[in-house]
Amino acid sequence: MSTEAHVGRLPATEWDGGALPYRVGHRKLGMWLFIVSDAMTFSAMLIAYSYARVSSDAWPTPFPFYPSIIFSTTMTLFLLASSFTMVMAVRASAHNKLRAARRWIGATMLGGLTFLVLHSIEWSHLIHEGLRPFRLAGEWAERWPQAPPLFGASFFAITGLHMFHVLTGVLYLGVVALRIKKTRHEDVEISGLYWHFVDLVWMFVFPLIYLMSVDFTPGAGH
Repeated sequence: MSTEAHVGRLPATEWDGGALPYRVGHRKLGMWLFIVSDAMTFSAMLIAYSYARVSSDAWPTPFPFYPSIIFSTTMTLFLLASSFTMVMAVRASAHNKLRAARRWIGATMLGGLTFLVLHSIEWSHLIHEGLRPFRLAGEWAERWPQAPPLFGASFFAITGLHMFHVLTGVLYLGVVALRIKKTRHEDVEISGLYWHFVDLVWMFVFPLIYLMSVDFTPGAGH
């Protein structure tokens, strides 16, 4: 039997590092390319934010531990939990348990929606306090009069782009869940790749934007 004939009969999902070590579906490859390009976008924004921060002698640290950090940590926990439910959805799909996969995807969507609602509340609170893309909130401006007005622009741009990705992911998962009986397991895997990427990006945004901007002034937030 020729090598070509043997290779042609290999299952599409098989990979043992032998005859076809780079076998990957074109849709999954497309998602990986998208993730790489999107990772470069977020990396550029976070690097620019970091440069602006270290270049300033008066960069504001406006988030009190309570309620801001507690609130943002709660958001983060919901997003992390949605990653776990996405893993369970992919696992159920791999075992052809479509109803279970749909339920796990629904739980993932619920985690994403909860994150969006909590983040929107955070945005509303900051906007109410006076934070704008190129202007600090009134109290912040008094405490850091020499601070550059880039904090608001950086905050809204980075977190806003991430919120858009979460919203897109929720809609994407909704389509996958509705079509679960007509899709292949690879489609669930691909949606999982996107969702885990969104969660991973937040694991960089959260400490850089929030945890490194904690206000340790006694009585802050009260």
